[in-house]
Amino acid sequence: MGLHHVRRAIGVLFGAALALLAVAAVQAEPIAPASPEPPPYGELALVPLPPTAPPRADDLASVHFGAAPAPSLLPPRSVGSYSRGCVTGAVALPADGPTWQAMRLSRHRRFGHPVLVDFVEDLAAAAPGVGLRGILVGDLGQPLGGPLPFGHASHQIGLDVDIWFAEMPEPRLDEAARETVPFVSTLTPDGSAIDREHFTPALARLVEQAARDERVARIFVHPLIKRALCEGAGADRGWLRRVRPWYGHYEHFHVRLRCPADSPACIEQAAPPAGDGCGDDLAYWFTPAPYAPKSGGPAKPLTVGRMPPLCQSLIGAR
Repeated sequence: MGLHHVRRAIGVLFGAALALLAVAAVQAEPIAPASPEPPPYGELALVPLPPTAPPRADDLASVHFGAAPAPSLLPPRSVGSYSRGCVTGAVALPADGPTWQAMRLSRHRRFGHPVLVDFVEDLAAAAPGVGLRGILVGDLGQPLGGPLPFGHASHQIGLDVDIWFAEMPEPRLDEAARETVPFVSTLTPDGSAIDREHFTPALARLVEQAARDERVARIFVHPLIKRALCEGAGADRGWLRRVRPWYGHYEHFHVRLRCPADSPACIEQAAPPAGDGCGDDLAYWFTPAPYAPKSGGPAKPLTVGRMPPLCQSLIGAR
């Protein structure tokens, strides 16, 4: 039997299983040393997990998802929510392209649903049109998605990517430099204002370019950056609705895509409020309220047993 017949059969079986698991996945998820080279774009691979004991329900999910070196041999699907889920059939963003370089390669976080990799390549291709040589791409997700050992609560279902607030340099960075070159803050040293030397008009246009893409659900930026974008926008302001103020996000902007049509078990985040987001909801971020200590104690650890059923099956949970 040819490989394409095998993949077709797998796709049929996977579709049936996904239909049964979609409801369970939604019910289970409340809305609210060197790594091996990943497979090239578009290539599906088996998941040769390290020889460890089968995951147990009370294990930290990040330990097992973080150990997976390659994507699954299943059709591309985003499963669960952005902060509790996984991705099947992920593909890898190439480390280098005509107008991009991927950063921090040792993290092994260049994977996503194919729609995410397509988006990143499209945004990079548009960079010269906004005045940049190219872009520097931070984290996407892990080969199977899932929770990461450090750095992000989301980036789990192959639909999130961080884009650095920096232009791709000339000459290009070598692999060693990509591990060590520091982030550049777009804020003044005291954090009270935008540093116009680093948050350039070209970077502002890059955020706008991303926000105008219909695949995008929202983009997270620092409140001061959101305010600067509001002040600099013209009459056509609809794209600003997708740009949301959030903690941090002054060294990169975080793009989150909508659930793809091929992923019925993907839980869409509620749409941003109507309007450009430049009024009261932005003003809130310049009050003490967002920075007041939170009540309720630390967040509950994300264990294997709290993951959607299909995600548990990807790592062989028992």
